[in-house]
Amino acid sequence: MSAPAATSAGPGDVLRGEARERILRATMQLIAEGGIANVTNRRVAARARVSLGSLTYHFSSQVQLLRESLLLYVEEETDRREQIAQELARRRPTAEQVAEAVERVVASAADIPQQIAELELHLHAARDPELRAASERCFAAHEQIARAALAALQVGDPERDAYKVVALMSGLALRRLAGGANDARGTSEALLALTRGLRKPARSER
Repeated sequence: MSAPAATSAGPGDVLRGEARERILRATMQLIAEGGIANVTNRRVAARARVSLGSLTYHFSSQVQLLRESLLLYVEEETDRREQIAQELARRRPTAEQVAEAVERVVASAADIPQQIAELELHLHAARDPELRAASERCFAAHEQIARAALAALQVGDPERDAYKVVALMSGLALRRLAGGANDARGTSEALLALTRGLRKPARSER
């Protein structure tokens, strides 16, 4: 008995998919502009150029809308980070080259609205358990490139120390965004200082 032929998506499915993505991107834009409180069905629908009925068809609750907006951002960022991680794994980079690669992750001024929205969603996850899994997945994506960087440098324990790199990058990003800076100056220097510390042998216990 032959297997049933695969069915391709019809025009209606494509249009619904496009509308759904516009809704998610509109949500991130509104969060970046005015925080979670700025997200209402009417505003999202207007920004995404869809009807209110289309919005509620795709997303039954605001929590679902916020969670999937963050996950879309995470998916795209993970792809970008994987490319950088693979680049690091292919060669033996110097500490300076690794620092430059990590700086590329945070340096794009065009990503500032998305970065602000990401921070807003992490804070909201602290109050809403339904968003925490998406928040954790986002940090896992950050830690992926941190592990690749540490492994490429052969410093520290990548599994144990990746969170330290992410904590440093997150703190610098918060300071940069709060101050309105559009670049990542200081990121390379801070990362180099951290990796130098990880290179030092641990003091033996007395």
